Amino acid sequence: MSKTFTLGEAQTLLPVLEALLRKAQAAAARASALEGEMQQLNQRIFLAGGMRVDISVAARRRGEREKALMEAKDTLSEIDAIGVRVQDFEAGLLDFPCQVDGRLVLLCWQLGEPAIGHWHGQEDGFEGRKPVDMLFGRGERERLN
Repeated sequence: MSKTFTLGEAQTLLPVLEALLRKAQAAAARASALEGEMQQLNQRIFLAGGMRVDISVAARRRGEREKALMEAKDTLSEIDAIGVRVQDFEAGLLDFPCQVDGRLVLLCWQLGEPAIGHWHGQEDGFEGRKPVDMLFGRGERERLN
């Protein structure tokens, strides 16, 4: 069975996971911007029927793009190694497996939310999110804040 988290454990990990997620998103955005630059250069070369290109600059940009892609992948691997599932990278949606009364549910957090406030079943997805209070009751929720 994969790692499971209590609500308290998941809550405690949020600052680290938020930093990792933002790092991965920034690296992916850099890679995307560099890819756009390379596509524009290819388009200019094509439209001009060829042109002189500073190969060292182009190679450096390609290397920067590869490095940014690798940074994003490595950072997502760090999140995965912690045991947290990245459900939607662009939206910053994370799920924490949690055992409650013998069943596996997913505590659900989205980038920008101040705390874990929702959960859903494995088949429900984001659209099926319910308030954590319905799962744990107010008592445990208040102890965490």
